[in-house]
Amino acid sequence: MKIRSITYFINPRWPLDEARMAVAGAFIAVARPAYEAAGYEVQTTRMATVPFADLLGAWNLEEAIRLAVALGAASTEQGYNYLALGPARIGQPQACAAISEILKATANTFLCAEMSTQRHGISLPAVRACAQVIHELASLDPNGFGNMYFTALANVPPGSPFFPAAYHEGDAPAFAIATEAADLAVTAFEQAGSLAEAVGNLVGALEQHGAALAAVGAELEKETGARFGGIDFSLAAFPAESQSLGTAFERLGVPAVGRHGSLAAAAILADSIDRAQFPRAGFSGLMLPVLEDYKLAQRAAEGHLTAKDMLMFSAVCGTGLDTLPLPGDTTPEQLAALLLDLAALAQRLDKPLTARLMPIPGKQAGELTTFDFDFFANSRVLALDAAPLSGPLTGDESFELKPRPKRAS
Repeated sequence: MKIRSITYFINPRWPLDEARMAVAGAFIAVARPAYEAAGYEVQTTRMATVPFADLLGAWNLEEAIRLAVALGAASTEQGYNYLALGPARIGQPQACAAISEILKATANTFLCAEMSTQRHGISLPAVRACAQVIHELASLDPNGFGNMYFTALANVPPGSPFFPAAYHEGDAPAFAIATEAADLAVTAFEQAGSLAEAVGNLVGALEQHGAALAAVGAELEKETGARFGGIDFSLAAFPAESQSLGTAFERLGVPAVGRHGSLAAAAILADSIDRAQFPRAGFSGLMLPVLEDYKLAQRAAEGHLTAKDMLMFSAVCGTGLDTLPLPGDTTPEQLAALLLDLAALAQRLDKPLTARLMPIPGKQAGELTTFDFDFFANSRVLALDAAPLSGPLTGDESFELKPRPKRAS
């Protein structure tokens, strides 16, 4: 298991408060070696801010770009590898429309936009706006890499350490840990002779590492004054067979991820995370990024795993749809239909979900991807069974889907 990121949450103010940025630098200067001394490899350090448009006050595109560029340079100077500028909120259409321009002007910077929240419900205009952003970003890079830096949010609160969904609320600084821990599930299931033993192995491993990570976090909170926000044990994968959640599914007994039994395996994995005791941050669900997971990419290439399967898995676990390779000619209207399904799941099930969709320019469904990127496994482009919506679903309303009431005992 590795630490994917130590994520520091900050309100940097605008113009930038240099004293706050210096405090952020002092924090990461002690936090990284503290976790390394505890035996954990720290892959990245990341800074997440309050929503960028909220920093500006009155909207101004040129000022937003200046803010993003200045924050990117300042965060790098203070020792951070990546920066997240938070979401364009529902009701901020100009901020959402500016996302592609901001990403073109920056490097190692991530953004997101809200489609639904507990307060607003699902916003049909915001769903379409997110679809338009995804469509625009796809053309920025021949491999569709622009969408690596953007995700659409459905019911996602602040405090998740995973990018691109990370953002902050409030004025006091905080930090949280994102893990790369799919190997814990693989090992737990390989060593099990029964389902109960498999779950017990995984819960035990999560609690062991959770206690160790939390102990360091508590000490850092005392030393630095930054609030420890917890650990996101979403079991993020790496494109190697031994570090794949798809491998974990199959060690549990699924013949191939995507075949029947996969939904049950996803639910068992998510339930195991729920059973484990550790200070939680973010999703703490089951992250199934197709292109970042060796076995998921393989099964998608073989035709076992589809876009609809990934959406279905989101109903019992997970963080939503992540690094989903789609045809390059996918239209904004088709993307909006898929995003609306995801937002409906998030609202009805009262859970946070995201969509990081990657239309690949020039590629059609079934064609092989050709990424040259250490954190991606190549696969095939997935078909998207979507057509433009019509009627009331194309309106400008926001609507609420209430979670199903619990049965009386």
